[in-house]
Formats: sequence, structure tokens, C-alpha cells
Amino acid sequence: MQNAVIVDAVRTPSAKGKPGGALAEMHPVDLAAHVLAVLLERSGLESTQVDDVIMGCVSQLRDQGSNIARQAVLAAGFAESVPAVTIDRQCGSSQQAVSFAAQAVMAGAYDVVIAAGVESMSRVPLGSSAEGSVRADGMARRYPDGLVGQGVSAELVARRWDLSRERLDAYAAESHRRAVAAWDAGLFDSQVVPVPVGAGAFDRDETIRSGTTPEALAALPPAFRTSELEQRFPELTWDITAGNSSPLTDAASAVLIMSEEGAARLRLRPRARFHAFSAVGDDPLLMLTAPIPATRRVLERAGLSLDDIDVYEVNEAFASVPLAWEAEFGADPARLNPWGGAIALGHAVGASGTRLLGTMLAYLEHTGGRYGLQTMCEGGGMANATIIERL
Repeated sequence: MQNAVIVDAVRTPSAKGKPGGALAEMHPVDLAAHVLAVLLERSGLESTQVDDVIMGCVSQLRDQGSNIARQAVLAAGFAESVPAVTIDRQCGSSQQAVSFAAQAVMAGAYDVVIAAGVESMSRVPLGSSAEGSVRADGMARRYPDGLVGQGVSAELVARRWDLSRERLDAYAAESHRRAVAAWDAGLFDSQVVPVPVGAGAFDRDETIRSGTTPEALAALPPAFRTSELEQRFPELTWDITAGNSSPLTDAASAVLIMSEEGAARLRLRPRARFHAFSAVGDDPLLMLTAPIPATRRVLERAGLSLDDIDVYEVNEAFASVPLAWEAEFGADPARLNPWGGAIALGHAVGASGTRLLGTMLAYLEHTGGRYGLQTMCEGGGMANATIIERL
């Protein structure tokens, strides 16, 4: 079995995923096409050398329907012979795209693959693909009380791990502080590609709120409390707010993956190799806890301990998710999302997996670290985990 390596990773800046956001007027096909075209240009490859494009996208309807990956490949000017497929593993869609791409290379089925992700949450609101769905009889029998939205699951996680409102808000403020520091130090320059907008260019994450403080976040009201939910979950103190949650976001990202031998043949420098993967399911009511068993499984498969890992990118869907993960493993908080996470950098759900991977790779290169671990909670109570090794 051959090694699968990362040659390059790019992303757009994160825009507010609502009307008036920097990318709200840009069609998601064009947004995805932009990162594909830039990635190909930076590598010097011809599009005909790409065996497949695997793209994550969660809300696959309207502007993001009709296999948006194929539409983006054509809009990017790739040869018509290049196939593409869109996948949905909820928030982990593009991380799963990476896994599929790398595993295909390792199996010898492909030589060159692009894994990517896109989400325009301003144009196709989160949850749109679930509108009009009918509750299945089998699910009703198995879960007679019904499941809940991710915000309520974040509340349940906070209570199970005894995470106070003060702790959640302090974590969120630190995410913004770290993101500002990383931007100001030029640490995102190698991966962020400006997007032409009007007569100018959108070139910096607009989801970051400079100067955010725990005191300011403490004034925000609970985001998910209702009288009905208060009756169902009387144990909750309702501490999840817009401030300690990730914002709605528009963005796209992409990663160039190939075999180590292919990179050498094409005279491209491999920057990291894939070391191990896992994908797990967990309690769909708590929903956001699956990164914990996913991490255990990927470490076991890699033959590593958490002490061997130089950086952990644990997606900040809500502050309670990485904090519960940190508590469960006794992880070093300095290695956890050291350049900020989705609370500051945005969570364009379909694009977040490849965004996190690019950030993790850049961090390892900047610090000289060897191993990075990425994990992502996903709707329905699932998670992916990936370990890469810098070369």
C-alpha cells in the first residue's frame, strides 16, 4: 500500500453567512471553483491529471444542488473529463472527503485527487435540506422522545462535563484572541487565497471579533432555550449563546492529495503524509461527543498516544465540544486549536474539514511539529478523526 501525501491546501477567508456578508452575493459554485482553480494553478498541474474531485457540502439543494462538485469543476475550467462527487457527513463532510481521497490513493485506485468543501450559509440556510422531511417510523420507535438540535446537545455536553458559562465564554474569547494573533503574525498567509469581490478582494476572515472579552460575551442571552425544552431538560442552565458558538459562515477550501511516488514523479514536494483515520457513531441525543471515541480509535490505529501529538484541531462548533474533549483526555490546552478555531474562524459546515486540515498543516510547518490530530463532531452523533505526519 502506498503513502498518501498532502501537497497543498488552500481556503477562502471566512465570511459572515448572512445577507450583507462579504461572500453573500457569490454563488457557491463560483466560490468552490475559485479554490479548485487556485489549487491547480499553484501546483502547475493540468486538470487532466486529476483523477477525481471529492467535495463536502451539507445543504445540497437549490444553489448547492445538482452535485455542486461537478458544477464547480466545470466552472473552474477543468477538463470535462474530470469527474466529481459531492458527499454529506454533516459538519465533517470535507474531512470525510479527505479520507476518501487519501484512502483511494493508498489503495492504488487514484494517483491525484482533490478533496474540497464549500458552504454558502447565507444563500442556503443550515437545515434547508431537512425541510419537509417526514419522521421515520423506525426512528420514532427507537427514540420516542425525539432527538434535539445541536445547540441543545451542546447544552447537554456542557452539563455532563460541568462546564460553566464563565468557562465557555472564556474559551470563546481566547479563540478570537488566538485567531487575531495568528492573522497579525501572517500565519494564515500560506493557505488563505483572496476572493475577487466587486472591484476589490476579500482577503481576511470577517468572522473574527477583535477585542472580544468574556465580560462582553457574558451579556449575551441563551440561544436555544424554549419553554418546551426547559420542561424536557430541567437540569440545563442554558449557557450556550451566539458568542460561545461558531457563526454561520460562507467559505470554501481544498486540499491536493496524491501518492508519494506520484509527487516525486511530478516534482512536487509532499508536505505531510496521512497516518491514520477513524469514523465513529455515538449517542445521537448528545450528538457532539463522538470526537472522543473517534480520537481513541485513531490513536490506537496509529500506535500513538496523545502526548505524541503536537497539535489538536478539534472543531469549535460550540465551546463545550473542545472543552469536553480536553477534559476527557487531559489534553494540553496550548496545543488545542492554537491559532483559534471555528468560534472565531467560522464554520462553513461543508468546508470546515479541509479548512481545519490546512490550518493544522501550516501550524506543524511553522513550529516544526511532527504529528497533528484533527477531529470534528457531526450531526446525528458521528465524528471523523485524522492524524497526519509532517514531512
